[in-house]
Amino acid sequence: MDDDRQKKLAPEDVGLTGRSEAFLQAWELIKQVAPTQITVLITGESGTGKEMVARTLHELSPRREKPLIPVNCGAIPEGILESELFGHEKGSFTGAAETRKGYFEVADSGTLFLDEIGEMPLGTQVKLLRVLEEMEFMRVGGSRVLRVDVRVIAATNKDLEIAVQRREFRKDLFYRLNAVRIWIPPLRDRKADIRPLIGHFADAVCRANGIQFAGFTEDAYALLESYSWPGNIRELRNVVERAIILEKGQRIERALLEPHLKEGPEFERNLPVATHKSSDQAEREIIYRALLDIRVAVEEVRRLLIENTTPRLADAALDPRHEPIEDARTSEFRQDYSLDGVEKQQILRALDRFAGNRRKAARALGIGERTLYRKLKEHGIDQPDGFLSS
Repeated sequence: MDDDRQKKLAPEDVGLTGRSEAFLQAWELIKQVAPTQITVLITGESGTGKEMVARTLHELSPRREKPLIPVNCGAIPEGILESELFGHEKGSFTGAAETRKGYFEVADSGTLFLDEIGEMPLGTQVKLLRVLEEMEFMRVGGSRVLRVDVRVIAATNKDLEIAVQRREFRKDLFYRLNAVRIWIPPLRDRKADIRPLIGHFADAVCRANGIQFAGFTEDAYALLESYSWPGNIRELRNVVERAIILEKGQRIERALLEPHLKEGPEFERNLPVATHKSSDQAEREIIYRALLDIRVAVEEVRRLLIENTTPRLADAALDPRHEPIEDARTSEFRQDYSLDGVEKQQILRALDRFAGNRRKAARALGIGERTLYRKLKEHGIDQPDGFLSS
């Protein structure tokens, strides 16, 4: 592909989707380094599309006619990773019944994509560094030096600089891999990409399954755009595909999507963590803050239980000799004083107080709207037309 044509390429031309500024910056860097032989390190959270970027780098390179070999370093046990990468000679270890080529030999003249490079053991890192420097290695149990011509692209969701400080990753290998770094931002920082991605995934699932899809409502789009997407693009794709298939192509509203999301948008957390802290310290701080949030929520539920339970109802629960209260407002609440029964009572009271508005009722109860939706089903509480989601 000539330089002028490559410069004019749009992301859609190679199967990528996005229009946010952060995505377009990454796209320009992809186009710039793809035709070269330089080693590339792709960083970003899990599910952001790092493997797709690696495939794009390969497809836009002079090696496109040769193989792209992806290797997940975190999925291969430490004891056999070296053999998988560099191959082994017959009889070099128990079970080595024949000579076997490793991924470097298979990828000769092509591209080797080392995903989750941060999980690679230190001993294997030493041998990988030599291959990157000299493009030569020996098979496990072998004595003959083999030479290959392989471009290496690595990816990680770890902060390798912190791993280097903790001596979990070799500094010299980090500098060698970090010749060019492409950072893929999380989906929560790419709100402008959500609608195009939804359209892309919806078209794909409909074509694959022969579904006529009526589309998403604006409320549904608003929910998807406000969600924090901890699983990033991978989670978005799964939600879109699952919703379209389960709803059989009918028009998807907000209420139909809520059960498919892990958390309500009101619980999105962007917790600030000092960047000078280690990953362990940062993780402990996040967990500590989340536990504090849970404690506050539990105290709020406890307060609501105390405030919303009338003295007469409390007396009836504590004293079996107390005359049951049979008026229309309380008869439905007196049937069960177990924890489940009390929970159902408080949900009904909250819905009654807010005229069926689920969002306000959920906030008053100190739970998420999706949690409330699930509990309505668990307790068999019917939702009349007056029950609103917002």
